[in-house]
Amino acid sequence: MNIIDHLSVGVPSIDEARKYYDGLMETLGCTCMAATDGFAAYGNGSVQFLVMLPNDGAAYTAGNGTHICFAAATREAVDAFHKFGSANGGQCEGEPGPRAAYPKPDIYTTFVRDPFGNKLEAIHNGFSA
Repeated sequence: MNIIDHLSVGVPSIDEARKYYDGLMETLGCTCMAATDGFAAYGNGSVQFLVMLPNDGAAYTAGNGTHICFAAATREAVDAFHKFGSANGGQCEGEPGPRAAYPKPDIYTTFVRDPFGNKLEAIHNGFSA
């Protein structure tokens, strides 16, 4: 059993967030499964990730020290995630490739920041998902 049901990040506008996340999540085989004025929910078979307006009505902030890591089925999916994420209003926080800090040499990952400052990672752990 997974211990996490879903994760979410705050954004200033659902419409603006969907312009970025609809395409980014597509690189991982996920779609927008539901959306309202307050959130958009993504997944493949079940909701696992949401972009949301802050519930308290205050301004959103990107979590300092927080990042969300998405599983990628292939290295090519990691590359596509980085390419889309960097070219559509986000910024590169680490080119795709292996990381010396990870214990397995076949782990392949990349980092981007979305247009709202949230840090995102896509990782291929060396086996098919």
